[in-house]
Amino acid sequence: MQTPDIHNTLTSSSFLENISPTHLETISAFCSIEKYKTGDYIFRQGDLGEDLFIIVEGYVFLERAMDVGRHKGSVVIDALGKGRTLGCWSSLLAEPHVLMSSADCQKDTTVVRLKGKALRKCMEEDTPFGFFMLERLSFLLRERIQAAYGAMDKI
Repeated sequence: MQTPDIHNTLTSSSFLENISPTHLETISAFCSIEKYKTGDYIFRQGDLGEDLFIIVEGYVFLERAMDVGRHKGSVVIDALGKGRTLGCWSSLLAEPHVLMSSADCQKDTTVVRLKGKALRKCMEEDTPFGFFMLERLSFLLRERIQAAYGAMDKI
Protein backbone atom coordinates (compact mmCIF):
# COMPACT_ATOMS: atom_id res chain seq x y z
CA MET A 1 0.00 0.00 0.00
CA GLN A 2 1.40 3.39 -0.95
CA THR A 3 1.74 6.32 1.45
CA PRO A 4 -1.30 8.15 -0.04
CA ASP A 5 -3.36 5.03 0.74
CA ILE A 6 -2.05 5.03 4.32
CA HIS A 7 -2.96 8.72 4.50
CA ASN A 8 -6.47 8.00 3.23
CA THR A 9 -6.96 5.18 5.72
CA LEU A 10 -5.75 7.29 8.63
CA THR A 11 -7.82 10.34 7.75
CA SER A 12 -10.96 8.34 6.93
CA SER A 13 -10.95 6.66 10.34
CA SER A 14 -13.05 8.34 13.01
CA PHE A 15 -10.10 7.80 15.35
CA LEU A 16 -7.95 10.37 13.52
CA GLU A 17 -10.71 12.64 12.29
CA ASN A 18 -9.45 16.23 11.89
CA ILE A 19 -5.76 15.33 12.24
CA SER A 20 -3.51 18.08 10.85
CA PRO A 21 -1.62 17.40 7.61
CA THR A 22 1.69 17.83 9.46
CA HIS A 23 0.80 15.24 12.09
CA LEU A 24 -0.60 12.93 9.45
CA GLU A 25 2.74 13.04 7.66
CA THR A 26 4.61 12.43 10.92
CA ILE A 27 2.65 9.35 11.99
CA SER A 28 2.47 7.92 8.47
CA ALA A 29 6.24 7.49 8.65
CA PHE A 30 5.91 4.82 11.36
CA CYS A 31 2.90 3.00 9.94
CA SER A 32 2.95 -0.33 8.16
CA ILE A 33 0.40 -2.47 6.35
CA GLU A 34 -0.46 -5.97 7.52
CA LYS A 35 -2.75 -8.54 5.94
CA TYR A 36 -4.58 -11.35 7.70
CA LYS A 37 -6.65 -14.26 6.41
CA THR A 38 -10.06 -15.28 7.69
CA GLY A 39 -9.55 -17.01 11.05
CA ASP A 40 -6.23 -15.30 11.78
CA TYR A 41 -5.75 -13.25 14.92
CA ILE A 42 -4.31 -9.75 14.80
CA PHE A 43 -3.54 -10.24 18.48
CA ARG A 44 -4.62 -12.59 21.27
CA GLN A 45 -5.80 -12.00 24.80
CA GLY A 46 -2.79 -12.25 27.11
CA ASP A 47 -0.25 -11.09 24.50
CA LEU A 48 1.74 -7.93 25.13
CA GLY A 49 0.30 -5.11 23.05
CA GLU A 50 2.25 -2.07 21.96
CA ASP A 51 0.57 -0.84 18.78
CA LEU A 52 -2.66 0.52 17.35
CA PHE A 53 -4.42 -0.94 14.32
CA ILE A 54 -6.84 0.76 11.94
CA ILE A 55 -8.86 -1.55 9.70
CA VAL A 56 -8.41 -0.78 6.00
CA GLU A 57 -10.76 -3.55 4.91
CA GLY A 58 -12.18 -6.65 6.52
CA TYR A 59 -14.15 -7.56 9.60
CA VAL A 60 -12.81 -8.35 13.08
CA PHE A 61 -14.47 -9.67 16.23
CA LEU A 62 -12.99 -8.27 19.41
CA GLU A 63 -13.46 -11.21 21.81
CA ARG A 64 -12.75 -11.92 25.46
CA ALA A 65 -12.37 -15.37 26.98
CA MET A 66 -14.48 -15.51 30.13
CA ASP A 67 -14.59 -17.78 33.17
CA VAL A 68 -17.31 -16.47 35.47
CA GLY A 69 -18.57 -19.28 37.65
CA ARG A 70 -20.73 -21.51 35.46
CA HIS A 71 -20.24 -19.20 32.47
CA LYS A 72 -17.13 -20.15 30.52
CA GLY A 73 -16.34 -19.39 26.92
CA SER A 74 -15.81 -16.41 24.72
CA VAL A 75 -17.90 -13.28 24.36
CA VAL A 76 -17.79 -10.86 21.43
CA ILE A 77 -17.15 -7.39 22.80
CA ASP A 78 -17.45 -5.63 19.46
CA ALA A 79 -17.56 -6.29 15.71
CA LEU A 80 -15.26 -3.92 13.85
CA GLY A 81 -15.07 -3.05 10.16
CA LYS A 82 -13.43 -0.54 7.86
CA GLY A 83 -12.05 2.53 9.60
CA ARG A 84 -12.35 1.15 13.13
CA THR A 85 -9.41 1.11 15.55
CA LEU A 86 -7.97 -1.55 17.88
CA GLY A 87 -5.49 -1.11 20.74
CA CYS A 88 -4.27 1.94 22.66
CA TRP A 89 -3.11 1.33 26.23
CA SER A 90 0.61 1.31 25.47
CA SER A 91 0.38 4.74 23.83
CA LEU A 92 -1.24 6.10 26.97
CA LEU A 93 0.96 4.36 29.52
CA ALA A 94 4.33 4.24 27.72
CA GLU A 95 4.69 0.52 28.37
CA PRO A 96 3.52 -2.72 26.79
CA HIS A 97 0.12 -3.80 28.05
CA VAL A 98 -1.26 -7.30 28.53
CA LEU A 99 -4.12 -7.41 26.04
CA MET A 100 -7.54 -8.02 27.55
CA SER A 101 -9.13 -9.36 24.37
CA SER A 102 -8.38 -11.09 21.08
CA ALA A 103 -8.91 -9.67 17.58
CA ASP A 104 -10.26 -12.51 15.40
CA CYS A 105 -10.53 -11.85 11.64
CA GLN A 106 -13.94 -12.92 10.38
CA LYS A 107 -12.87 -12.33 6.79
CA ASP A 108 -9.65 -11.39 5.03
CA THR A 109 -8.49 -8.20 6.72
CA THR A 110 -5.95 -5.48 6.03
CA VAL A 111 -4.85 -3.07 8.75
CA VAL A 112 -2.57 -0.09 9.15
CA ARG A 113 -0.33 -0.68 12.19
CA LEU A 114 0.75 2.44 14.10
CA LYS A 115 3.80 1.87 16.26
CA GLY A 116 2.79 2.72 19.84
CA LYS A 117 6.25 3.78 21.05
CA ALA A 118 6.74 6.15 18.12
CA LEU A 119 3.25 7.60 18.59
CA ARG A 120 3.91 8.14 22.29
CA LYS A 121 7.21 9.91 21.49
CA CYS A 122 5.39 12.29 19.12
CA MET A 123 2.75 12.93 21.79
CA GLU A 124 5.43 13.82 24.35
CA GLU A 125 7.35 16.11 21.98
CA ASP A 126 4.35 18.04 20.64
CA THR A 127 1.92 19.07 23.38
CA PRO A 128 -1.01 20.09 21.12
CA PHE A 129 -0.68 16.82 19.18
CA GLY A 130 -0.32 14.91 22.45
CA PHE A 131 -3.55 16.43 23.72
CA PHE A 132 -5.32 15.63 20.43
CA MET A 133 -4.18 11.99 20.64
CA LEU A 134 -5.00 11.72 24.35
CA GLU A 135 -8.53 12.85 23.57
CA ARG A 136 -8.83 10.36 20.66
CA LEU A 137 -7.47 7.51 22.82
CA SER A 138 -9.91 8.41 25.61
CA PHE A 139 -12.85 8.23 23.20
CA LEU A 140 -11.59 4.85 22.00
CA LEU A 141 -11.36 3.57 25.58
CA ARG A 142 -14.86 4.82 26.34
CA GLU A 143 -16.14 2.98 23.27
CA ARG A 144 -14.44 -0.26 24.36
CA ILE A 145 -15.70 -0.02 27.94
CA GLN A 146 -19.26 0.56 26.73
CA ALA A 147 -18.98 -2.40 24.36
CA ALA A 148 -17.59 -4.62 27.14
CA TYR A 149 -20.47 -3.72 29.45
CA GLY A 150 -22.91 -4.44 26.64
CA ALA A 151 -21.29 -7.84 26.08
CA MET A 152 -21.47 -8.63 29.81
CA ASP A 153 -25.20 -7.92 29.77
CA LYS A 154 -25.60 -10.80 27.30
CA ILE A 155 -23.97 -13.38 29.60
